[in-house]
Amino acid sequence: MIRNILGSVVALAGAASAVLSPFRDWYGGRAGQDYRVADLFEGITPTESGVLVSILLPFLGAALLVVLGVVLRSRLVVALAGLVVLGFTILWMVRQGQAAGSLVVGGDGEGLQVGVVNALAGGVLMLIGALLMTGRRSRRERERKPVEPFAVPAADQVDTWPPTQEPGMSVQTSPWPEPEVDPYTGPDPRDPRDARTRSYPQAAPHPEDDPRDPVHPPHPPPPPQG
Repeated sequence: MIRNILGSVVALAGAASAVLSPFRDWYGGRAGQDYRVADLFEGITPTESGVLVSILLPFLGAALLVVLGVVLRSRLVVALAGLVVLGFTILWMVRQGQAAGSLVVGGDGEGLQVGVVNALAGGVLMLIGALLMTGRRSRRERERKPVEPFAVPAADQVDTWPPTQEPGMSVQTSPWPEPEVDPYTGPDPRDPRDARTRSYPQAAPHPEDDPRDPVHPPHPPPPPQG
C-alpha cells in the first residue's frame, strides 16, 4: 500500500513536469509549444505551431495515461507513459540536431534549455514511479486465504504433534504399543546402598510344621536307638 502511494506521487510529479515543459524554452529561445508534432517526423521547420498540434499533445496523452495507471494501480500503463515522454523528447533532439547541425548546451539561450530537462526528468520520474508501485493483486491472490501454520484437530480427537494452538499438552502418537510400567516401587535391588536395609517377604510355614497349631501338633522326636 505504501509503495503504491509513493509510486503514484512520483509518477504524477513526472506527469506534471512533462506537461509544463512545452511552455518553457527548449532550444535557442524557442518554446516547446512552437514545435509541431509533424516536425518530429518530417524535420524541424521555423513554422510556428498551435498549442493543440504541438509537442504538448503527446505529453498530455502521457499525463492522462499516468492518471489512468494510478487509478487502476497499473505499473505497465505508468511505464508506458514514461516511455512516450522520453521517446518524443529524444526524437525531438535527433531532429533538432539534424536541423542545427549539432546540439549544444549553452547558458546564453543558444543551446538546449530548461524545457528539455523538464521533459526528460518527467519521463524518468514516471518510470521510477512505475518501479515503486506494487500494482494490483490478481484475483487469485485476493481470494487466496491465509494458510494456518497447523491445522486444529476436531473436538473429539486427541491433540497430536505438531503442537496446535489448543490448550493442553501435546502427545506423540505412535503405531507401536506403549511400554508397560513396572508396578514394583520398592528399593532397587541393584543398588548396593539398600542391601542392608532390604527386607524380602518370607514364605509362610507349612501348617503341619507349626508347633502352635492345635490340630496338627508337632511330631515327637524319634526314640534313641540303643
